[in-house]
Amino acid sequence: MGHSLLCMMGFFLLSTVICGNAEEHSYDSQDTDESGYQSKEQRTSAPPKLTVFLQPSQTQLYSGVIYRGETVTLRCEIQGGEGAQWTYEWSRGQSRIHSASREYTFRSVTVSDAGGYSCWGTEGSSWTEWSDVITLTVLSPPKPTVTLQPSWTQIYSGETVTVRCEIQGGEGAQWTYEWSPAKLNTPPTSNEYTIISATESDSGVYSCRGRRSFSWTEWSDIITLNVKPPPKPTVFLQPSWTQIYSGVIYRGETVTVRCEIHGGEGAQWTYEWRRGQSSIRETSSEYTISRATWSDRGGYSCRGRRGSFWTVWSDIITMTILSPPKPTVTLQPSRTQINIGETVTVRCVIQGGERAPWTYEWRRGQKNIHETSSEYRISRLTESHGGGYSCRATRSSSWTEWSDITTLRVTVPVKPTVTLQPPWPQIYSGETVTVRCEIQGGEGAQWTYEWRPAKLNTPPTSSEYRITVTESDSGGYSCRGKRSFSWTKWSDTLTVVCKLDTFHSF
Repeated sequence: MGHSLLCMMGFFLLSTVICGNAEEHSYDSQDTDESGYQSKEQRTSAPPKLTVFLQPSQTQLYSGVIYRGETVTLRCEIQGGEGAQWTYEWSRGQSRIHSASREYTFRSVTVSDAGGYSCWGTEGSSWTEWSDVITLTVLSPPKPTVTLQPSWTQIYSGETVTVRCEIQGGEGAQWTYEWSPAKLNTPPTSNEYTIISATESDSGVYSCRGRRSFSWTEWSDIITLNVKPPPKPTVFLQPSWTQIYSGVIYRGETVTVRCEIHGGEGAQWTYEWRRGQSSIRETSSEYTISRATWSDRGGYSCRGRRGSFWTVWSDIITMTILSPPKPTVTLQPSRTQINIGETVTVRCVIQGGERAPWTYEWRRGQKNIHETSSEYRISRLTESHGGGYSCRATRSSSWTEWSDITTLRVTVPVKPTVTLQPPWPQIYSGETVTVRCEIQGGEGAQWTYEWRPAKLNTPPTSSEYRITVTESDSGGYSCRGKRSFSWTKWSDTLTVVCKLDTFHSF
């Protein structure tokens, strides 16, 4: 790759007046000698001009800016004074420089050489005025910067990238460049190197430095170029819960199909979409479907482009459009008849949609219930909680239909009855009987029982108590039941009287 070095110097034109003896002389064309130059005794009304140049002359463009280590020459020229034997004198600031030649050369200039320079010339008894001052500024060579064009540090195989060495403030100078790695040093004068169809072997760190005259800049900071195989885009659906159901969307919902290129963040991608084999007129990374219909179902894929480079097509994500499911209302516990004082949970179940972020709407009869979750918990039932419950749900902008009605009946707890088994009117000492607590209509429920006398409350969940009859078993027996937090009333008392060998019940 080529490199260039441009040394730029400033140009200064300084007008001077030749001065001599105090006598005045007029000047015309007849007063010249054979050479055509005015004699030194003559005074000029149109004096020659004194010009100071810097060499190399390109430095004039930068007003005398020289980089440390370079070679520069100051030249004093007198326009109109050609042919005369001039003697020159130089000064820097207020200090005279011991040099009588028309040129003053700095080899490997240093910071101490900076300053304002001027000159004058004498020829016999004639002399010029001092020239205007030309200022010589000596700077450290600027530090280059390596840039990439395009400016991505992540380049994909097959793309074209240009590595460029930029010297701030040194534009236009005749620079020669050196690159690291050395493979870039062909041709050696170019400040940029273009990699066409980059491969992974082009990955690495790049730096450069520049030279003009005999002065090198320092090396630039490195820039890292990564060349990787092209990424494969991925198609996602949003809202994200659609992923759980493999692209199942309900008719009327709004869904966004998104194309993501992992590792390509920050690049200016243009996207291409298709459904099946049909192109979609969309160039952004997202494709939004408002109020989905049956015609939106199908397989979606995408690819990305930056510059002239295309990624491969993504895998297909299939979007399935269904009618919203119909919820079901269930009760927990699962009895439609529940006693006053008990606790019940009314639940809205959406088959197949359990993990989606649904918002729910409830009603009892035609009256709305202020509840938006999937469960409606009722503690300590009263008769006012009875009625028909239904629900529906929404996610995105689509509502399900209303569920069928589930009726909750709230009843007063029944009064238990204590019975004996077997129900013999006469029982003899030593026989075994069972005292049983029966709750009419409460079969199948998980009851906890309490007995009187208290000796029967072992275990506390039993509905019956077996007695091998002795005289001490005489007395009154009653019971009650509890499920959830609700107790029944106490049963009527069953009195047992034991006399001698006979057990009587009343």
